[in-house]
Amino acid sequence: MRREACLVALLVLTSAPHAALGQVRSPSADTAARNWSPPRTPDGQPDLQGVWLIHTATPLERPKALEGRARLTDDEVAEFRRRAARLFGTGNSDFAVGDGVFQAVLTNPERYTNANSTHGATDMIDLEFDNRTSLIVDPEDGRVPALTPEGRDRQAATNAAFRRPSIPADVGNALRCLSWGVPRLGGRYGSGDMSYYQIFQSPGYVVLFMETGHEARVIPIDGRAHLSPAIRQWNGDSRGRWEGDTLVVETRNFSRNSYFMGATEQLHLVERFTRTGPDTIDYQMTMTDPTTWARPWTAMMPMRARQETLYEFACHEGNYHIMSGMLVGSRVQQEAEAAAERRR
Repeated sequence: MRREACLVALLVLTSAPHAALGQVRSPSADTAARNWSPPRTPDGQPDLQGVWLIHTATPLERPKALEGRARLTDDEVAEFRRRAARLFGTGNSDFAVGDGVFQAVLTNPERYTNANSTHGATDMIDLEFDNRTSLIVDPEDGRVPALTPEGRDRQAATNAAFRRPSIPADVGNALRCLSWGVPRLGGRYGSGDMSYYQIFQSPGYVVLFMETGHEARVIPIDGRAHLSPAIRQWNGDSRGRWEGDTLVVETRNFSRNSYFMGATEQLHLVERFTRTGPDTIDYQMTMTDPTTWARPWTAMMPMRARQETLYEFACHEGNYHIMSGMLVGSRVQQEAEAAAERRR
């Protein structure tokens, strides 16, 4: 049984059976990749089925230190892997999550420290370093577009409530084990973390089953219309179609309780799944919400085929231990501050 989500899955940096990073591809390999075509399902669609893992170390946004550089050299990638092994392979550093691993190897401290960590990085998983400096591919600067004033206020209010929760809803959907949201991006079992998917296909449907939270998205691909805009769902209403060999999934009708990186019910999401080789899928997503961001933006994460079986994800609705602890702690802190203010 895997650990509860809010404890965050441990990462282990190993030399997993991937092609050596920094290795230069031969012209013949490039030609073979261009000539490769995906296998087909019985009804003739590209076969995306199987268990897939996203375990990229590439940060969501391009760090300021790499401004203007969309790609690292092969030598830099090799050096980053050496730094990661030194920092996280010996157990001397704190646990890193999200973009923390990439930031650590970029700054290369003697020891990585994390004020929010409760344990060291002794059991760290195989994060994949490649040449990219951000998951964001559009805009070209590799950064999330500027927030609108409305989006900034909404995000500030939500973050403040999370730091000082007064009611269960302040804790957030994921920590209450209700939903990890759509899409999975930005440090919670997406960017910088392990994120397992299992894809199933049948005539008229594609199912994206996500290990984290054991959530399943059953996506019609038979041309039916979206639900009425009056019907809102936490993971939105998804409809799929094929554009050549690419599965395109369009999702709208999010709930105001969805909250993806500050966006709520106005979010319009377009995901693209393209099988690029026997063991790889390029997973691209474009987020549009004019009430949150100044412009649409796009990120891409590589998915790698795995042979593992997905098991129960032990996170129970309500997650009372974490939630009650946060609420009680917040109340104690507020009462202590109020008492100190009265003594002044």
